[in-house]
Amino acid sequence: SELIKPYLGSKYKVTEVPKSLVFCMSKHSGPVNEIQWCPVREQSHMLLSASMDKTVKVWDAVDTGCCLKTYSCHSCAVRAARWSSCGRRILSGGFDSMLHLTDVETGKQIFSSKTEFRISALKFHPTESNVFICGGFSPEVKAWDLRTSKVLRVYKAAVQQTLDILFLPEGREFLTSTDAVSRDSADRTIVAWDFQSAAKISNQIFHERYTCPSLTLHPKEPVFVAQTNGNYMALFSAQRPYRINKKKRYEGHKVEGFAVGCEFSPDGTLLVTGSSDGKVFFYNYHTSRIIRTLSAHEEACVSAIFHPVLPSLLATCDWAGEIKVWQ
Repeated sequence: SELIKPYLGSKYKVTEVPKSLVFCMSKHSGPVNEIQWCPVREQSHMLLSASMDKTVKVWDAVDTGCCLKTYSCHSCAVRAARWSSCGRRILSGGFDSMLHLTDVETGKQIFSSKTEFRISALKFHPTESNVFICGGFSPEVKAWDLRTSKVLRVYKAAVQQTLDILFLPEGREFLTSTDAVSRDSADRTIVAWDFQSAAKISNQIFHERYTCPSLTLHPKEPVFVAQTNGNYMALFSAQRPYRINKKKRYEGHKVEGFAVGCEFSPDGTLLVTGSSDGKVFFYNYHTSRIIRTLSAHEEACVSAIFHPVLPSLLATCDWAGEIKVWQ
């Protein structure tokens, strides 16, 4: 991409809040569950999307706004899809209980496996590029190795469903957010795991009676944020004992049962989230104040993600199947 080239050699500049719409891309016929920019900087014009319409798509979301490829390997809704670290493969999981690793160029499946549960969350290990964790409608979360096509480890939690997975820096530990809020207690909502031993480190992290549909890590500081169904985002330490920061709460947006994602800007100054009313909220990370809201979509906006190289480019997606790019 000619637009990205000038930025590749330089340090990331300060993130600016986007003001105007660049592209509106609407080839999906069902809600878009997840979007992700390609992690390879030179190929970061490509945006991946996973949809309830059973497809995964790759877009040129920087230069043209065109759909480059559609992958139709799933027979039910695709709930999660992730780029491999090399940018040449896409890992996807769906409500058909299938896992697929697809070659981006050829569209062929390099790896496919049927799991015992519907998949709702996938994350690659931050340092071991062949290893990923998969969770869904099951009390178990599993680590897989793509080299052997086998399950490496099983993490057992007494829960109904895994909503999101977050690796902590270096990948020795990871967090799962789970649908385990009972009337008397909210422990187990966020569980911390030791990746190697599969031991549970803590399930006493978040004590309020809300599920947390998504988790995100700060790019520079040892903290993470949990999106909650209480219509606010909570801040936690990413080091044991993972304490909540009671002085900071990011509120104003609405979640209302949607799996609304949240993310930090690459420079760590802003926290961005979608909202069930279609808006995008930009918070100052340090003060937790709302800097700006963007009326982005007619339906629930479930994801808003900053481009890894271009300082003010933002992609958003919604429950009507639309993806928009802002600058």
